Amino acid sequence: MGIGDILAEFDKEKRTGKESSEWKKLFDELCQEAIRLGMEMNNQYHTPEELREIMGRLTGKRIDHTFRLFPPFYTDFGKNITIGKEVFINSGCHFQDQGGIEIGDGTLIGHNVVLATINHDLDPRKNRKNHYAPVKIGSHVWIGSNATVLPGVTIGDWAVVAAGAVVTQDVPSMTVVGGVPARVLKQIDPKERAGKDETIG
Repeated sequence: MGIGDILAEFDKEKRTGKESSEWKKLFDELCQEAIRLGMEMNNQYHTPEELREIMGRLTGKRIDHTFRLFPPFYTDFGKNITIGKEVFINSGCHFQDQGGIEIGDGTLIGHNVVLATINHDLDPRKNRKNHYAPVKIGSHVWIGSNATVLPGVTIGDWAVVAAGAVVTQDVPSMTVVGGVPARVLKQIDPKERAGKDETIG
């Protein structure tokens, strides 16, 4: 079964709420593989090339040669992460990706950021049943250290999430958000950004 087939079956299981014994076994195996690969990545030195190779095995997808990562890095599933080009992930990040995580080109993710895609039912009769919703991060987003992004959130292109923010709702493009819960602090002026780009060259 290829990665596409695995994710399609996982989506079906999430929608119906019915897990076959065969799928449950495969899912458990993939979670254990993510733990094993995480330990391989985090417990000894690896070159940038080796880290990209491990991330490729972890996600089941090709990782671009421009991708950079400072370990340690943690995930509970791995196969539902999609990473664009020129992405940087700093140390200590936790990606709970069972609901799906997409990261656009040029995005920077600071220390100890948590991307969460699972919530639990509040109704005691449902015994904390899992609910899944993807986190989608646009291009050239900057997420500050210790920020948490909750299930179902989409962050627009060129947005900035301040350090320590807890993001519970979608973030518009070209805005800075911060706080708990996060709210829009300012709009980013495209002319200001363009001017800075010209200065940098």
